[in-house]
Amino acid sequence: MKRDRSLFATDIEENETELCAAIKGKNMLVIGGAGTIGSSYIKAALNFHPAKLVVVDINENGLAELVRDLRSTKDQFVPPEFYTYPLSFDNPAFIKLFKAHGPFHIVANFAAHKHVRSEKDIYSIEALLENNVVKANGLLDLLTEYKPEHFFCVSTDKAANPVNIMGASKKMMEELILSYSGHFKISTARFANVAFSNGSLLEGFIKRIEKQQPLSCPADVTRFFVAPQESGEICLMACILGQTAEIFFPKLDMKYDLVNFADIFPPLLESMGYTPFICHSESEARDSMHLLTEKKYPVFVFKTDTSGEKLYEEFYTETEKYNLDRFNALGVIAKQPTYSAHEFNSIITELKKLLAQPDTSKTDIVTWLTKYIPEFEHIETGKKLDNKM
Repeated sequence: MKRDRSLFATDIEENETELCAAIKGKNMLVIGGAGTIGSSYIKAALNFHPAKLVVVDINENGLAELVRDLRSTKDQFVPPEFYTYPLSFDNPAFIKLFKAHGPFHIVANFAAHKHVRSEKDIYSIEALLENNVVKANGLLDLLTEYKPEHFFCVSTDKAANPVNIMGASKKMMEELILSYSGHFKISTARFANVAFSNGSLLEGFIKRIEKQQPLSCPADVTRFFVAPQESGEICLMACILGQTAEIFFPKLDMKYDLVNFADIFPPLLESMGYTPFICHSESEARDSMHLLTEKKYPVFVFKTDTSGEKLYEEFYTETEKYNLDRFNALGVIAKQPTYSAHEFNSIITELKKLLAQPDTSKTDIVTWLTKYIPEFEHIETGKKLDNKM
């Protein structure tokens, strides 16, 4: 990703009038707004001067930093009515604040498990499905009573032909929100890795260097990347400019824009005055940190062998119809709902019963997801990211 200007700058400029008309003077609710993508969405939206902004996130420290960041930035517009709440969006207090601060014209949900490492065991998987599917269903039921003008729920590129439970859960989320698309306008977006976002491998590089710890990097994983600003912009445009039941994605090229993680650390280290020292085990990397005095930085480079790890990214499947002409840098998939909202409520009930059983296993979850997502081909190796450096 070597762009001097946002990938979506032209689309923002060409649609500025429509974005302004939809946002200026309106009330906004952002769930999961303290994270990298949610906070970037907020910054993109504030350029169009909403009247009220309410942000909900379970990360209390993240909300504090969001407030400090916005109020410390020169010329940053912050609406007079700006509120942050550290709670989950299935908390009874959320319903109270929703009714007290509403009506909301724009609602965006970024509260999601987004990492492949979230499928480490049945407890993690239950939390993942609760967050990405069950809680999202409760939010949709609430919005059916208090319909917004625009509703956005973030997806992921890993929802296209998923190979991990996180991606499959987000594909289920897509099917869920599509089932409500006849009740109010709903849209979503699949997009690439957000460079140096919270919890990402690239952020991990920076933290390891700060702590003078060795780097660890897969040799065979390629990813698309967008900047944090770009992640907020694509979500804002999908939210406001999308029609109901549409999925947005960035127009990135499989040949020219896919980046190997192993191509990132050499220039990063070199910019800091180091030469990479390639190691063949974690222990060798840890034992080689004395080489920093020689300006050599130990990096353990390995072949990927963990469950659910896809070696490349894609934004759509062969069966999905997409439009590449509507926007300069955005593609749009138009979807028809597979289920009605009533039918999906039965699916949610089935999921809750499965999760409530004391002996439910990871295999049971994979089998259940495959019933509703036939293209889901889970990669199971028996190894997880928590066992890696």
